[in-house]
Amino acid sequence: MARQNYLFTSESVSEGHPDKVCDRISDTVVDAFLSEMPEARVACETLATTNRVVIAGETRGPAEITHEYIAHLARMAIKDIGYEQEGFHWEHCDVKVHLHAQSAHIAQGVDAADNKDEGAGDQGIMFGYACRETPELMPAPIYYSHKILQLLAEARKSGKEPVLGPDAKSQVTVRYENGMPVGITSIVLSTQHLDGTLSSDDVRKIVEPYIRTAIPGGWISDETVWHVNPTGAFVIGGPDGDAGLTGRKIIVDTYGGAAPHGGGAFSGKDPTKVDRSAAYAARYLAKNVVAANLADRCTIQLSYAIGVAEPLSVYVDLHGTGNVAEEKVEKAVREVMSLTPRGIRQHLGLNRPIYARTAAYGHFGREPEADGGFSWEKIDLVHALRDAIS
Repeated sequence: MARQNYLFTSESVSEGHPDKVCDRISDTVVDAFLSEMPEARVACETLATTNRVVIAGETRGPAEITHEYIAHLARMAIKDIGYEQEGFHWEHCDVKVHLHAQSAHIAQGVDAADNKDEGAGDQGIMFGYACRETPELMPAPIYYSHKILQLLAEARKSGKEPVLGPDAKSQVTVRYENGMPVGITSIVLSTQHLDGTLSSDDVRKIVEPYIRTAIPGGWISDETVWHVNPTGAFVIGGPDGDAGLTGRKIIVDTYGGAAPHGGGAFSGKDPTKVDRSAAYAARYLAKNVVAANLADRCTIQLSYAIGVAEPLSVYVDLHGTGNVAEEKVEKAVREVMSLTPRGIRQHLGLNRPIYARTAAYGHFGREPEADGGFSWEKIDLVHALRDAIS
């Protein structure tokens, strides 16, 4: 039987964290290609360090997306994040673009031909998860870690808290009783600040109201331990303070360690890559299983082989909370949604420029948007799943 009383911790990082700067640039490149050609192929990696950005990878798309244009997009992404510091400035940093054509050997396995559906872009395993800990059916520790940083970013960008810098990290330890979250035992926040005279106590006075707004009422008590900028001054932030790379924050991107993660990152990849699209599909299906009251927790694993369209396996774990047999759910999810790469993209409308917005504050637990963003967060399969199982 699963433990019922325990502590669990998850962390988040802001859009100004060095790795998230890289995720944002890589996903901005993906959006640029998909805006011009919905079937474009992109595998884009970014490195950022002191006043230098390097963009590399493989693409297949319109010639209008030039290296000069990509460099411009990178600068605009950095500007939107808010970097105008001496060691990392959107206007002055050196941007190098080393994108080239996609490998023909990879393309031949992915492209549809001779009445054969297109195959997966690579082998791999992908996981999706949902639970009843928040209204968004997300694990509480990662959800509230994200929420803290989102509120601080909004305050910084609105001008309400101009002393805050773009780089920040949060960490929340949640206390569980009878398997459900009931309180916060510790809060860790490190945030860049532009005034070097501020002490840790000064920074806490600025951020504490936003943290309390993010956390459910009653969860923070007199016993909650606070660590705000515990090392002291944090003025040099972003890629000037620490190099960043695309795809290094995969647990931040998903479930904060409360559920498994497959082998691949999401950012910088077009939706033919099942690392991204099948992970979205698995979350979508798991969320709908829980929303349909088939279980209180659900983990779904999908596996693929390069060049093969249908998944090799579909595995469902209801963690002892299910109202139906897991085998029935495995059969039902295959019935209600095509799990081929093309089927996933069509069902969720993934061939759109909707990815730069996913690069920070989590790919899951977000509100579906009118233009198709976060479509995998919809709960529109509830009735179909119930019908398929009955």
